[in-house]
Amino acid sequence: MEQQQQNPDWPPRNFKGYGKDGIDPKWPGGARIAVSLCLNYEEGGEYEVRLGDAHGEFYLGEVSGRPGKKVRDPSIESEFEYGARAGVWRILRIFDELKLKCTVWGVGKAIERNPDVAKEMIASGHEIAGHGYRWIDYSKVSYEEEAAHVGAMIDGLTHATNGVPPAGYYVGRHSLDTLKLLSDAHRARGIPLLYSSDTYSDDLPYWVPRPGGTKDEGLLMIPYALDTNDFKFGIANGFGSPDDFYSYLRAAFDYLYEEGRSGRPTMMSIGLHGRISGKPARAFALRRFIEYMLAQPDEGVWIATRAEIAEHWAKTHPYVPES
Repeated sequence: MEQQQQNPDWPPRNFKGYGKDGIDPKWPGGARIAVSLCLNYEEGGEYEVRLGDAHGEFYLGEVSGRPGKKVRDPSIESEFEYGARAGVWRILRIFDELKLKCTVWGVGKAIERNPDVAKEMIASGHEIAGHGYRWIDYSKVSYEEEAAHVGAMIDGLTHATNGVPPAGYYVGRHSLDTLKLLSDAHRARGIPLLYSSDTYSDDLPYWVPRPGGTKDEGLLMIPYALDTNDFKFGIANGFGSPDDFYSYLRAAFDYLYEEGRSGRPTMMSIGLHGRISGKPARAFALRRFIEYMLAQPDEGVWIATRAEIAEHWAKTHPYVPES
């Protein structure tokens, strides 16, 4: 069923951006690049027949292009279970050993089914942001169901983090109503909404009018990236080996770092999944890249959570309503 859009309040398209001269992000310490490590925690929130879905999951497993079955598929189920049982812990160990903080794109149902992982994430100082209550396509559910899921996600993640509500979101499989529903849910609960990352349209954050807000309220969009993302191990034109992943991440980092040295500091997002980069060979490539990044000879790299980036941007580049 295609969703009937009640509030198609998605920001209008913008082809100008910051233009030729760009904008100085004024990263802390004069950093030349901000790096955002994003760990997608989806395992347990995907399509599942036992949860009442019409079919099981079909996307981002080790075998690409497999159709979702209308009965239980233990193969794909166990691939996702690997991410929760083993892969996510391997990635978290890397971050802990290298003293790094990431933003976790947390699916509400997945966190509910494995609360220990949320406790460890919070104890290590990671940010848990929202990634939907389920890891499903919200353009194919009713408006009422998506609204209920938004509330369940916010309340569930707040409970799992001992009272810390999510500050931002990357839903990914969103509808045109998603931003408005998130905005309304935050307002109803009296909690701040710092950012959304459901965009890929720039290398730097930018403001849009807050859906459903007053003319003085903006919503910060912090772009995510699909090229520097391990999900490309699961698609036909993606990464074939860990060396492909490492080489691509290093090439992107080196180019952006040099842009920063020449006076145009920017940002790099790296997308990870426990069931993908949590596999040993890919974890080796991930760790190798992070160690390369940390070995830069100066203090030019700011590794930050999404919430930290949003707070910095709001202070240095506050929202200016359109005239």
